[in-house]
Amino acid sequence: MDAVRFDPIRLQPGHLSRPRSHERWRCEYIESTSYPEKGSCVLVEEEARTWIVESRADSEVETVMASTALICDTEPWKDLKEHINVIEKTHLRDLMNDVDRCQSMMVEFDGIILDYSRQRARLDTTEKLFKLAEAADLRKKIDSMYNGEHINSTENRSVLHIALRAPRDKVICSDGKNVVPDVWDVLDKIKDFSDRVRSGSWVGATGKALKDVVAIGIGGSFLGPLFVHTALQTDPESADCANGRQLRFLANVDPVDVARNLKGLNPETTLVVVVSKTFTTAETMLNARTMREWISSALGAQAVAKHMVAVSTNLTLVEKFGIDPANAFAFWDWVGGRYSVCSAVGVLPLSLQYGFPIVEKFLKGASNIDNHFYSTSFERNLPVLLGLLSVWNVTFLGYPARAILPYAQALEKFAPHIQQVSMESNGKGVSIDGVPLPFEAGEIDFGEPGTNGQHSFYQLIHQGRVIPCDFIGSIKSQQPIYLKGEVVSNHDELMSNFFAQPDALAYGKNPEQLLHENVPDHLIPHKTFSGNRPSLSLLLPSFDAYNIGQLLAIYEHRIAVEGFIWGINSFDQWGVELGKVLATQVRKQLHLSRTEGGPVQGFNFSTTTLLTKYLEVEPGNPSDSNELPRL
Repeated sequence: MDAVRFDPIRLQPGHLSRPRSHERWRCEYIESTSYPEKGSCVLVEEEARTWIVESRADSEVETVMASTALICDTEPWKDLKEHINVIEKTHLRDLMNDVDRCQSMMVEFDGIILDYSRQRARLDTTEKLFKLAEAADLRKKIDSMYNGEHINSTENRSVLHIALRAPRDKVICSDGKNVVPDVWDVLDKIKDFSDRVRSGSWVGATGKALKDVVAIGIGGSFLGPLFVHTALQTDPESADCANGRQLRFLANVDPVDVARNLKGLNPETTLVVVVSKTFTTAETMLNARTMREWISSALGAQAVAKHMVAVSTNLTLVEKFGIDPANAFAFWDWVGGRYSVCSAVGVLPLSLQYGFPIVEKFLKGASNIDNHFYSTSFERNLPVLLGLLSVWNVTFLGYPARAILPYAQALEKFAPHIQQVSMESNGKGVSIDGVPLPFEAGEIDFGEPGTNGQHSFYQLIHQGRVIPCDFIGSIKSQQPIYLKGEVVSNHDELMSNFFAQPDALAYGKNPEQLLHENVPDHLIPHKTFSGNRPSLSLLLPSFDAYNIGQLLAIYEHRIAVEGFIWGINSFDQWGVELGKVLATQVRKQLHLSRTEGGPVQGFNFSTTTLLTKYLEVEPGNPSDSNELPRL
């Protein structure tokens, strides 16, 4: 079928049904206000903001509709905009006195408690948010994701990270095929391989057991697995399974990262996992070649096959690199990078470190939330509630940031991972139909574990900008300590802050209270806390592998809910591409200048000046040297 040409503001692929004779309806765009017949497609009629098109291929007729309506045009959206005036007249001090309200804003599922009573919301606010969800077709969009429809319309892909942790007997289809058996084929292969490495039946080129693993990847191939690894390191069961082993992650192309990862490692006992779907990612492949040189220079080129494996779909390049294709572990284009921790991307290195049974518990925790998200009413649905409240804070109340504050050192890499998942998913300026958004979407995510963050950026949170906060804690500590003579245990001390900080943000402290405390007049403005600063609390039973899987899935689905409400595509990431393209031009220039002394050309004045200055200094190592950095 020839492409249908429409005005770019009016129509994009994604809301079009499939004509009976074709794989998928595709559109391209021209600036035009007329819509003549084009090939086998013809405009039938135009009504308001909807265009109806007929496909006349093979004598069949298919009616296709595409709407450019934005969520902000709906009545529930307008109702919420007006509702802001009501909320502005309230204070959390007063809202927290309403016990019925607070009780209704506490939800429990499988031992996880969500308390969102410290949000700037009344009971009718949540009702209005549920109506907004209905107007956004949230239920239908969730169903579409779980049914394997191509909701990632700009890349024509399903979005099925839920299939990565589904039970064997689950049926989840993409393009008419149940993908769950394929997932378990890879999981079984990982289990077999990791068991052999951990038991010592798979050894290195010199016959020594492989005790150390370096996983090479970047972005979603790095941040998610690093978060889970860091969280499991101090979980007693996981730590016991990892005894005598170490897992490191090489992501940055900076040679300093290489030096840090190589420090103390022996090539004879090291296994390298190269994670790249296409096996072409520039940073990852340069780091992979660097590690290959480290291994081959010490053990010979033939050792690469015993010391390097891959997570990739490009078996041709894997083999060309020197890795046995039999030792390549697959994943699929319906797995977005930032959602890939439950695929071989994360499961392989984590299984090598902790054993497959531990990782399977993590997968079961994520699957538990997948089922909850799909089947639970919105009023009791953790990801839905969190997503709607984020939309309320970002778009209606105008708070552009969110602080993720886990009161657990084990979760020190959680905020960086969610930062990528959230900001890469929802950092969009157009709707899924290509219409520029007339409202703000996406939020700035950052965070640190408590209590470290309290001595860092909490000053701003309490008395500067209003930043909604997520407080995350656990009832049970991974590593409990109680010192004789202390008032409370170490974990109780930590959790005292977890419970106190949300109230401090909500209530604040007014001048009258300060006067009653005999604070000098000149200090009252400085010690006044306005309060009325929203937060929510997530209290989990513990941070074992199962709970870590639950926490990950809660946030993944929360981010999807936000995108579904805003009407954007949360599953592409075109914004990361432009810099890569420009970097290729710079790379060519650096090569030319280093090898042939060619002048810097083809750049603007600023870039030309900086590049010229950079090239004036010798790089510090001969260009033909393979010497690796050392610490």
